[in-house]
Amino acid sequence: MKFIYTLCSLIFLVSCTDNSTTYKLQGAAVGYPDGARVYVYQLDANSQPKPIDTLIIQNAKFSAEYPKTETAGMNYIKPDYTQKTLFYFPENSDLKVTIYKDSIDASFVKGSPQNDSFYAFQNALNTVTLNRNERVKEFNIARKAGDLDKVKQLQQLNRLDINKEKNTKLDFIANNPNALYSAMLISEMLQKREITADQALGAVNSLSPKISQSPQVAKIKTSITALTKASVGGEAPKFSAPNPEGKIVSLDDTLGKYTIVDFWASWCKPCRVENPNVVAVYEKYHDKGLNIISISLDRPGQKDRWIKAIKDDNMNWHHVSNLQFWKEPIAQQYNVRSIPATFLLDENGKIIGKNLRGSALGNKIASLLD
Repeated sequence: MKFIYTLCSLIFLVSCTDNSTTYKLQGAAVGYPDGARVYVYQLDANSQPKPIDTLIIQNAKFSAEYPKTETAGMNYIKPDYTQKTLFYFPENSDLKVTIYKDSIDASFVKGSPQNDSFYAFQNALNTVTLNRNERVKEFNIARKAGDLDKVKQLQQLNRLDINKEKNTKLDFIANNPNALYSAMLISEMLQKREITADQALGAVNSLSPKISQSPQVAKIKTSITALTKASVGGEAPKFSAPNPEGKIVSLDDTLGKYTIVDFWASWCKPCRVENPNVVAVYEKYHDKGLNIISISLDRPGQKDRWIKAIKDDNMNWHHVSNLQFWKEPIAQQYNVRSIPATFLLDENGKIIGKNLRGSALGNKIASLLD
């Protein structure tokens, strides 16, 4: 009978564990008065915040229960008295939160593998950041004092810190294939050019199937594809868009023996400064086979400014734009994140040069057509 009772007890405990459909979020609020609120948000598939709860602090504590889910996600907490937020990952485990009224940056969430790893990673990264900040102070002092040896030494140490920061991120990605934050780190490092498209693809392929199926990874793969296509040696992405008269013009319509795909905008001062140089190159080499198609990142509703700038700068070549500012689809195809930006194509639409400006552009075209 004792054996049967023990067995039934075990079955009961296991059943209770298996049937749990919620996880707890339990918080300690240091320095917060009773009645202060804690807002909980969930990031949707487009990484946009969606409010899911408002918690009230009582006796320096707050708590809630949420449904378990198998979908990889990310939430964040925003307490009263600050605009800063605290991210956490719902992992179907009870989580413990500690928030400090005087320092949301020191606040943390623990209680599950991903949140614990993220907490350790943030601490490691903060240490590197603090070291770099101290070196910046030392560097400024040494430079003002004219201590060139010290300046050189600090520059070398700064490079080591940059590598350490990069390796800290790569280690987190390698050791946490089931963490959504690994995907977010890959995206961040790719955007900052800390890793190449090939390295990003290798990192993405190392993620678990659960994370690989997330919308965040789908966006990373799109960025990788765009980077690969818009790399020297790759084929230029095809596009078509309306010209100032409203006629749809495609890249294929404008290809010459050599073609410059030029991204600019009427509001972009560096672009306007560079335009006379591009005009001079075009006027000298157009008859020898050089074509240009410019894509403007002008804002919606500012077509007149776009057309006026074309006329003012004597840009007598092909022009197209969807007038969508930084959401310009062609710019996204080419992964353009700053302007001016140029891509030099051969007659087959293959990219043979990027971001050539000033004398470098003239010298390159001269080497091809003179």
